[in-house]
Amino acid sequence: MTTRINLISGPRNISTALMYAFRSRPDTTVLDEPLFGAFLEKTGVDHPGRAETIASMNTDVQSVIHGQILGAFDTPIVFIKNMGHHIAEFDDWSWLLEVRNVFLTRDPAEVLVSFSQNVPNPTIELTGFQGQVRLQRYLREAGRPAPVFDARQILEDPRSTLEHLCHELNIPWDESMLSWEPGPKPEDGAWGPYWYERAWASTGFQPYTPRDVEVPEELSDLLAACEALYSELRAG
Repeated sequence: MTTRINLISGPRNISTALMYAFRSRPDTTVLDEPLFGAFLEKTGVDHPGRAETIASMNTDVQSVIHGQILGAFDTPIVFIKNMGHHIAEFDDWSWLLEVRNVFLTRDPAEVLVSFSQNVPNPTIELTGFQGQVRLQRYLREAGRPAPVFDARQILEDPRSTLEHLCHELNIPWDESMLSWEPGPKPEDGAWGPYWYERAWASTGFQPYTPRDVEVPEELSDLLAACEALYSELRAG
């Protein structure tokens, strides 16, 4: 039986690095945001790399869910990197009950400062926090609460945090998760050149560096809304 790990992340949360960590395992296949193309096509959101992303992906949601996410794989473990707002945009969440879910989040101020460099004037939906909380509530009500990890936890202590993550997911710990080769990976989405520069330069999780981030005044209301959602998400 295939163990399917579904990462429910937000943007700028080291989700690509975590995908690379799982990709380093010999027992794991990874999928990079399989719902992104469908999300862009439905919403009309103008993300960097929009056209090539849509052109390179299957945008039929049910086909993606049943043919890719829940499809057949040669490895015993599949790691699916997803964004919470990509999942939440569509009506069918029932497939979440067929996978092992885990949430990845990050301090909202750090998210907004990083995200707004690529997407000016981000909305609450695009930050990912709102979608993550909606999905968290759904899973909790379904009796399937999922663990929540903060990007900072991983960066401060990759080994113990990833060991704990593996324990929560009921899979064996693998030392290979701590490092990977630099550069693009075959599984990377078509949007990689716009978003993955730091991930491609990395060979492992970079040590956490405290930053005095200044969120622009025009994003102060958005920051407050994200902080409330972040607190709920972290509380589980």
